[in-house]
Amino acid sequence: MSASTKIDFIYLSEPDMIKAGVTDMPACVDTMEEMFGLLYHGDYRMAGANSDSHGAMVTFPESSPFPDMPKPTADRRFMAMPAYLGGRFRTAGMKWYGSNIANREKGLPRSILTFILNDADTSAPLAFMSANLLSAYRTGAIPGVGARHLARKDSKVVGLVGPGVMGKTTLMALMAVCPQIDTIKIKARGKASLDSFLSWLGETFPQIVNVEVVDTVEAVVRGADIVTYCNSGETGDPSKYPIVKREWVKPGAFLVMPASCQMDEAMEHGDIRKVVDNTGLYECWFEELPKPAHVHVPLIGVRFLDMIAEGKMTKEQLEDLGKIVAGEAPGRKNDDEIIIMSVGGMPVEDVAWGTVIYRNAIERGIGVPLNLWDVPVLR
Repeated sequence: MSASTKIDFIYLSEPDMIKAGVTDMPACVDTMEEMFGLLYHGDYRMAGANSDSHGAMVTFPESSPFPDMPKPTADRRFMAMPAYLGGRFRTAGMKWYGSNIANREKGLPRSILTFILNDADTSAPLAFMSANLLSAYRTGAIPGVGARHLARKDSKVVGLVGPGVMGKTTLMALMAVCPQIDTIKIKARGKASLDSFLSWLGETFPQIVNVEVVDTVEAVVRGADIVTYCNSGETGDPSKYPIVKREWVKPGAFLVMPASCQMDEAMEHGDIRKVVDNTGLYECWFEELPKPAHVHVPLIGVRFLDMIAEGKMTKEQLEDLGKIVAGEAPGRKNDDEIIIMSVGGMPVEDVAWGTVIYRNAIERGIGVPLNLWDVPVLR
């Protein structure tokens, strides 16, 4: 007898995702660490010729003969981010990413995200998910994985630029792996985001007893054990990206950057360790972009690739977090070294965390069952 052709899947709304554990940051950090091991050993696939692409993006022209075509306003794009991840996950999936900074004027998030998870053998859908929390938590978890291996164990002071969603989830991950943190220095662009962050901070982490609001990135960096830039801003002019200057950075600091960043010349010297979350991701970006690539993708890891092209560092000096997590390269070597890490974000992260949440939902009976078909009309 032939197998059933019926295909059912589940829909998970944002409340369903919360019930299924999407906001469990310690578990997310552990899941991302497991994902990095698979990444390093090659048990994954993403898009692009080298299987390391961030995704495929739709952007809009400056002028168009079609009056209804969207205008290329700030952060206006659509993006498909597909991936496969092996190991105990063995699933495929795709995050569909729509972004428009003008959404904030309508009370909406800048980005509205959904995620579909698929069976790796049949390609049948397993789940269709609300993905804003999925994406926010997996993004924040990556600095946590980096800090677990590269920050000083006695880190107490965090310097944060940009107390928005990314700032919150990044701090959550840092707290999960560095429990001695008791001080935070914050630079915010606006009062509303700062007030929201401070209220959230007091409720979520009462152990952070020292909170200092500062006006400059220099004040954020000076004296901090861990520094993270989580700001949003327009791309295209690296001189306007928030800078890190070597003279500001204390010995032993770990700098983890999931947003735009530039460095001064002293930070580019070889005594500063430079780490990326996936070397292939940045190589893919570098191949696709006009040069210098940092003009077009503001992540500091893209600047590392520009530096290699300019002869300012060698490819061997660029370190890979997956290799460190896999135990094939050293983490922190001593208490005084300065390490700066770039966080690019990858669809394999969505597949990893999405698979965990899907399986939690099935086990707990969460979600709305949906039917694709009982018997397909065409086959």
